Amino acid sequence: MRRRALAALLAGLLLPAGVVGCGIPAESEVQVDGSGPAAEAGTVNGSPARPPTPTDSAEPGPFIENYLRAAAAGERDQAYARAKEFIAQEAKSLLPEKQQSSEIELTVVRLREKPEVTPPNNQGTSRVTVKVQQVGVLRADGTLAPPEALETEYVFQLRRADPTSPGLLLTAVPTNVLLVSDTALREYYRSRTIYFWNPDRSRLVPDLRYLPSSVPAERRVTEVVKWLTGGPSDWLASGVTGLPDGTRPINNATGADGHWEVNLTMPGANDERLGLLATQLAWSLPELSGQLDLKIQNQKRRTVDLQQERAGHAAYPAGDLPARFSVYDGAIRPLAIANEPRAAVPLAPADNRNVVSAALAHSGDQVLAALVVTGTDRRQRLRVGSGPDPVTVFNTGARTYGVIGRPTWLRSVDKNHPAGLVAADGKLYRFDGAAAMSPVPLAVPGPVVAVAGSLDGHRIALVSGGVLYVAAVSVDGGVVSVGRPRRLVTLLTGISAVDWVAENELVLAGNEADRRPAIHQATVDGAQETALKRDIGAEVTQLAAYPGGAVGGLPSLSYMYEANRAAYRNNPFDIIRREQVLDVPAGSRATNPTAPFFLY
Repeated sequence: MRRRALAALLAGLLLPAGVVGCGIPAESEVQVDGSGPAAEAGTVNGSPARPPTPTDSAEPGPFIENYLRAAAAGERDQAYARAKEFIAQEAKSLLPEKQQSSEIELTVVRLREKPEVTPPNNQGTSRVTVKVQQVGVLRADGTLAPPEALETEYVFQLRRADPTSPGLLLTAVPTNVLLVSDTALREYYRSRTIYFWNPDRSRLVPDLRYLPSSVPAERRVTEVVKWLTGGPSDWLASGVTGLPDGTRPINNATGADGHWEVNLTMPGANDERLGLLATQLAWSLPELSGQLDLKIQNQKRRTVDLQQERAGHAAYPAGDLPARFSVYDGAIRPLAIANEPRAAVPLAPADNRNVVSAALAHSGDQVLAALVVTGTDRRQRLRVGSGPDPVTVFNTGARTYGVIGRPTWLRSVDKNHPAGLVAADGKLYRFDGAAAMSPVPLAVPGPVVAVAGSLDGHRIALVSGGVLYVAAVSVDGGVVSVGRPRRLVTLLTGISAVDWVAENELVLAGNEADRRPAIHQATVDGAQETALKRDIGAEVTQLAAYPGGAVGGLPSLSYMYEANRAAYRNNPFDIIRREQVLDVPAGSRATNPTAPFFLY
């Protein structure tokens, strides 16, 4: 029932990515198309990755790279001890330790280039400069918080361990900071997803965390329970509901061989609350089968069949089988790509005119349609309609704009009161079924040019001032509110487009360091990033991805984009040709398909 994330064919680098399916995986097990399963993050050939040691390299550059892996290469309470193995005795005080493991935070950095080594001087010491990008702070609760440090480079000094040995030791290190590289995070940690209920407790919302791969299986349940009782990630808190105040684990979870036991203190632990917690635990522990006993203050209150719980209570509605569309000569047209599913345009022909871009979505037996159209004044307007296929009733917004981005539907909203978000003339707007648009206050600098909603309907990604942000979305009484956006650190600058390509993965377009346009994939917290397509040749003006959902239809990590007024796709990378556009009426102007998107 569950679909695993597949690495894009040209990525060349494995990412820990969850993909939504009929069941929704919460721990990544990346596979490469055309090959067998890859080892889990934090493992080598299925076994725990060996921690680096000071004797693994006698060269200053690789020695520093191993030092940046050491703190992450095991459980948190030993992080300082592992790092200090690389430090000479006279310099160990430069890295003062935190006494409690809950206080230990890892500063995650991304190396922008190979370490720069100054040859040994007359005293036999070397100097190594590392240029970095600050990625974030890995906290004890498994969340990656925004960066706190501002440094763009760190300087280390080394000496020989002893005159007769080729080994090295550090004599000067950055003080008061426990550094790890983003590659170490991928090597020694597993990405996991836990789930929190939305405010009306109608669906679950994913929350990405990281767990050391060295944590034994019997302790993973305990860690997940601690995370759930500790509450959601900071940026997600405004869009979800935590467990009742005062909920705390009593001792560690126990069990094995298909039978587990969790003991909690939970104020007001009635059947309803225990039922909600049972669903959270089932989805947050997808690798477990069998039974889990929920105890409240040592009294067994509920027994959960984990597989049945997942089968009977979806985390959130999965999308239908996807179909591809694009805009061709001012109208939405289906695309014929290989043997993928195809669908007719779910609009009346009279309403399928003067289209610049569009967003279509299924909501039960209804189709939601948001069209950006042009008038005779060359100004753009939003047209919105909903109803059974084909949609025949539309409302047109009264206000016009110079440029409107591709709209996104919020899938968490009641189908009787559809709503979405759209960027127009540099600002973010809500829109409703009547095409009424109202501005959304945002504490971000620069013009907003793109917005995309997740499949669960309570998270968005947006681009403002060439920078990528994520934010939580909540709906109260039909009113859509956006939480405080969190800025993500990326390798791309001048970002122009974004969409959700998996449950916790984004696909984004911008410029690489050499200013060449490219498309990258990044986790929702910015911890991991890899290039999917380089040397595009022109700015990506629109980007649409399929985030997984219904089983079958498309390869995972499928996306399409527009550049230089032409449409392209991946799996494999290719231009979308005119002959792949279906249902083009006679007499249509010969042109390139543009503004591609998925309906699911």
